[in-house]
Amino acid sequence: MAGERAQRRLAAILAADVAGYSRLMGSDDEGTLAGLKACRELIDLKSKQHHGRIVNTPGDSALVEFASAVDAARCATEIQKEMAKHNAAIPEDRRIELRIGVNVGDVIVDDRGDIYGDGVNIAARVESLAKPGTLCISDEAYRQIRGKLPMDVSDMGEHQLKNIAQPVRVFSVWLDESAARPKLPLPDRPSIAVLPFQNMSGDPEQEYFADGMVEDVITALSRFKALFVIARNSSFTYKGRAVDVKHVGRELGVRYVLEGSVRKAANRVRITGQLVDATTGVHLWADRFDGDAGDVFELQDQVTENVVGAIAPAVEKAEIERARRKPTDSIDAHGLYMRGLARFYRFARQENEEALRLFRSAIKLDPDFASAYGRAACCYAFARGFGWMSITENEVAEVKELTRRAVEFGKDDAVALASSAFGLAHVVRDLSTAAALIDRALMLNSSLADGWYYGGWIKNWLGEPQPSIVRFERAMRLSPLDPSLLAMRSGVAHANFFLGNYDEAASWAAMSLQDDPDFLPSLRIEAASHAMAGREEPARKAVIRLRQLQPELRVSILHNVLGPYRHVENVARYQEGLRRAGLPE
Repeated sequence: MAGERAQRRLAAILAADVAGYSRLMGSDDEGTLAGLKACRELIDLKSKQHHGRIVNTPGDSALVEFASAVDAARCATEIQKEMAKHNAAIPEDRRIELRIGVNVGDVIVDDRGDIYGDGVNIAARVESLAKPGTLCISDEAYRQIRGKLPMDVSDMGEHQLKNIAQPVRVFSVWLDESAARPKLPLPDRPSIAVLPFQNMSGDPEQEYFADGMVEDVITALSRFKALFVIARNSSFTYKGRAVDVKHVGRELGVRYVLEGSVRKAANRVRITGQLVDATTGVHLWADRFDGDAGDVFELQDQVTENVVGAIAPAVEKAEIERARRKPTDSIDAHGLYMRGLARFYRFARQENEEALRLFRSAIKLDPDFASAYGRAACCYAFARGFGWMSITENEVAEVKELTRRAVEFGKDDAVALASSAFGLAHVVRDLSTAAALIDRALMLNSSLADGWYYGGWIKNWLGEPQPSIVRFERAMRLSPLDPSLLAMRSGVAHANFFLGNYDEAASWAAMSLQDDPDFLPSLRIEAASHAMAGREEPARKAVIRLRQLQPELRVSILHNVLGPYRHVENVARYQEGLRRAGLPE
């Protein structure tokens, strides 16, 4: 039997597929077949040059096996570059463009030489994530390629691939300057990203301490109006990865990158840091700070002041003094707060509940801890917005009290003000007070990405879509790799919908859904936008998916899931869009 002769081996797999093949055949079948033949010949040539074995080429796709991930990636890169040259002289609507995915994994080989298994399936799924004319690689492949090929990659994060049990991290490869995404321009003031510090303690439980250190340094640097500081959520996408600071600088659009490590043993703490000019790779400053665990805030001050002194010597001494303010004087409360933040940024129901519990515990130890009050209020806003909690009058009263305490103890704490403002708007529905708190927070800290993000939604709810777009754009620039990026894009989609820009709204909703195809706010606004633009089929498909995820959803109860829109005409337009898309009354 064939199965008796099957064997297993580790292999690098290249999966390729023609983008839009059916459309091309429908418009020019003879030209498409000729182009496909030339494409197959190129794949065959490059595969042989790089020691690959073509397993099969069914229809418009190809599967190639390599013994080396480097060979597979080099082959894929050369194929795409040759295809780009060939396509340059062909009208855009007739170009044969490939998507390519590369993975390294265990495969099963039968007696005919065909290969099967997760190693193959992941390569095919990764290929489907690539844009036409580009290449995506799995983290398993990237680990073997990194440092061996001159590749500029972008981390696309983890993806739950169809029929694959565990999430897979995927990287997009920028083939050359013409194929690369536009680089973010450097701001008109000194700009910096603080990467996650390495935990050198040998104790995984101390991970939160190292993360908290970085959180505090980012917060302190963000208070300097002379600096442009990338938000924590984007910086932390590099956690656990070996990175090239030049690449980080290009990806985040900053001139400076701060790296470091933290070692905590018994009651002693050692912090090391180095500041690098990401445009040149030159080290500007490096130092080491030692002290007692109880002096952690003073050590953070030393790190912050040295960084500021290296890149922004013109910062006023008064602002340096202002950066000394601490969220709390309690080391234990600070630790609980940092554990809570680690949960808070994971955006999942159980994690949100645990974050709320930890923030409450921090407040018990330090009843004056303004940021903990604000973050707790924000947890309630997330719970309502994602449908994790039915908000009762008790929860409304609780958020009012959390906000009151956050404002009372954090008059100059931008995080406390912005977080509690979002809770106040979403749960209590007090938009006027929330908007004022956001404005105050942004005056205190113009680099607070969360403040711009929360403020964008509040402007939408107030019926001010154009200022809303401005705020979301600022949030995305300050935190271009933020886990909340899909919600920011969704916010821009909503703003365009209320401006009557239905095509723009649908486009932004589609970008948001690339990160999470089941993100309910984006599905709703996508359906409504397509319907209002007269595109019945995509509107209907979006509503079908909505009803699969929320079978109880009806036009008549839509107000229960939408934000606190001040103007009834905005809600009415939203309802009309979903009604036209096919949502039952």
